Amino acid sequence: MKKSLALLLSVLLLMTTACAKPSVKDDDTISYWTEDSTAMQSIVAFVNEVCDESSDSYVPPEQRIAVFDSDGTLFGELFPTYFDQCLMMHRLLHDKTYEAPAEVKEYAQALESALLSGQSEPKAPRSSGQIIAESFKGFTVEEYREYIHKFMSQPAVGFEGMTYGQGSYKPMVALVQYLVEHDFMVYIVSGAESNLLRELWQDDLGQWIPPYRMIGSTFSLVATGQGDKALRDYNLTDDDEVLIEGNMTYKCVKMGKVASIVNQIGIAPTLAFGNSSGDFAMGTYAVRNGGKAYMLLCDDTERDYGDTEKAAKFDKQCKELGFETVSMKDDFATIYGDNVKKTSIVQEQELAPAA
Repeated sequence: MKKSLALLLSVLLLMTTACAKPSVKDDDTISYWTEDSTAMQSIVAFVNEVCDESSDSYVPPEQRIAVFDSDGTLFGELFPTYFDQCLMMHRLLHDKTYEAPAEVKEYAQALESALLSGQSEPKAPRSSGQIIAESFKGFTVEEYREYIHKFMSQPAVGFEGMTYGQGSYKPMVALVQYLVEHDFMVYIVSGAESNLLRELWQDDLGQWIPPYRMIGSTFSLVATGQGDKALRDYNLTDDDEVLIEGNMTYKCVKMGKVASIVNQIGIAPTLAFGNSSGDFAMGTYAVRNGGKAYMLLCDDTERDYGDTEKAAKFDKQCKELGFETVSMKDDFATIYGDNVKKTSIVQEQELAPAA
């Protein structure tokens, strides 16, 4: 009888253990990262700590926030420039349905030429964000997103086997999935415009980051029947469409990222990931509140257009601020996938051939 009771208790214990939520293991790894990546080991160790209820560093799931920059952190920014700037040049120079104002068209031509020849960028008449907003004035938000979607199918200049929409860093996408599986709420906090982010990321990250967690810069919006009335004085009607008015109203960079986190998330992040000085404020906000910040070094000259000198300087800046760094060369087993090859950029190319 005692043996039967002991056996029954053992079976019940095994069933309870099997049904319980798996614990975080110390030997966790993240797909597409190198096996001996010190950055990956650091991230995994930190995640283990904040997920362990017996740890002094434990963070409950409802407060477990991770924020990511987009360009250069989750997505390539050297095609040979940011995705939204490539979109801008396509619109201004290669879209036969649009005649750009002479001033911005001249700037876009000079910018494209400089980027393709490795020269310094010309001075812009206005910020690229403002120029993009102007170039899509009168579009509905849906038309704007559809335009972005079509552009994403264009081949990315500087690479073989990749379109502009396929420029995500595979190790970083895997990292997002890993964090979500460990009960992190993940947000994108980027200088790119919010609806652009939502279109760009809906396929690769949409299952882990819903649209309302993609926070970016903003364009002013109006209703078709609004006329000269202010937003506060006009109510949307059944016949109205929501249109891009043609102005950038908020740029989500530097302290703007912290303001966005405070206003739209309301909790300081446990983890912050970036790749430039525009992400330093976001990283500092995480670190000063007990979290950690990791910054990517664009130091891979074989698989991407890295610059080892700039990367070394940036690495020093990051460490002085208490951030850890991720070497794309050493920590990533692949960047865009093994079927993608970096090619030489030549002056005769266009950044965005007409669709």
